[in-house]
Amino acid sequence: MQTQILGLVTPIMALFFAVSFAVLWRAGRMKRHVLGFAIAYALSAMGFLVTHFFPADAFYLFHTTQVFYTLGSAVMLAAVCERVGQRLHLGSIAIVYLVSAFVLGVAVSFSDDVGPRLIIVNTGYGVMFAMGVATLLTARRRDLVDLAIIVIMAIQAADFLVRPNLTLMFERSIPAEVYRDSIYYSLIGLVLGIKGVTIAMVLIGATIAEWTKTLRDAAEQDALTGLLNRGAFEQSIRSLLPRAQTEGRPLSLVVADIDLFKQVNDIWGHQAGDQAITAFGNLIQSTVRGSDVGGRIGGEEFCIAVWNCENEPAAGLAERIRSAFARLEHPDLNSDIRLTASFGVATARSGETYEQLFARADTALYEAKANGRDRVENAEFTRLDDIAQVEGSDLTEWKRAASN
Repeated sequence: MQTQILGLVTPIMALFFAVSFAVLWRAGRMKRHVLGFAIAYALSAMGFLVTHFFPADAFYLFHTTQVFYTLGSAVMLAAVCERVGQRLHLGSIAIVYLVSAFVLGVAVSFSDDVGPRLIIVNTGYGVMFAMGVATLLTARRRDLVDLAIIVIMAIQAADFLVRPNLTLMFERSIPAEVYRDSIYYSLIGLVLGIKGVTIAMVLIGATIAEWTKTLRDAAEQDALTGLLNRGAFEQSIRSLLPRAQTEGRPLSLVVADIDLFKQVNDIWGHQAGDQAITAFGNLIQSTVRGSDVGGRIGGEEFCIAVWNCENEPAAGLAERIRSAFARLEHPDLNSDIRLTASFGVATARSGETYEQLFARADTALYEAKANGRDRVENAEFTRLDDIAQVEGSDLTEWKRAASN
């Protein structure tokens, strides 16, 4: 009776972790690899339960458990690989399973000794995990959590490959009918329990870290566009500016504003205005590079920090966005209506602060509006330096006039 109870500890823990990952996936709206962790633990729990409750000398015992353990291993490895943007080669996993299943079938038909069966199935799992580790090593992500997952998966592979052979050195033959009374069966329950808890703790830690990052990113994102909000954008560019100056890299700033946006809200309503803002934000995201930073800093005003980019290419980027937006159709507006946007571009000078850089780009934006809208003005090639020096109410009045 005591053996029966102890044998249930590992599957109960596996089911607990399966439920835990499912809850994290659902509550945190996490990506599907977290659901994969839940499915993997559920499949492993089924394998443990089959081993515990099926007759020890049944010829189908190892075949049945192999199916559940292989599926659990494949889902686990696919999930940890997907987490870092890699794809596990499931065809290779299937080949390993088929080969080991065939060899297992031969072993079962020739002998009731459990030893060879253990070596066959565990070698298959070890090869699968080794393939998973090889896939993880090709990923570009390599932070502390990623390294911990690689290490734990490598230990898993080594355990599957080494443990059965070491155990069977002490217990040379294990008849099927006494399998559950063997040293190996006692050892495997302990080892699998420890491994299950260790892997779960690492993966739960990784999942909580991802959830925290998701919440932090959501707090920094503009709800309509997915770009950074004003505070997050300004924090980002304030860190980029000194880095650019230290590394001797150019940093350009593009400021954009949708033309006559108040009329869009007044004539077609705020829903149409929101749709236009969303479309403009999507256009920015699809045009800029991964190293650039885009943000919505006001109602219809946007900024792009263009990293390691000289002035003229930055102006070219603004022109591409301007041209694409001018051609864009807006479902909530009349079919013949096209919206436009105006742009100002400035490139950071030595020792220049964000406020100074933004003032020059923002002044170039209002110069674009004053010159007819739907155009790009460059702070480095106009009289804007003089305009940017205007202070107080004079600059405010000039900008108001340019907007009308």
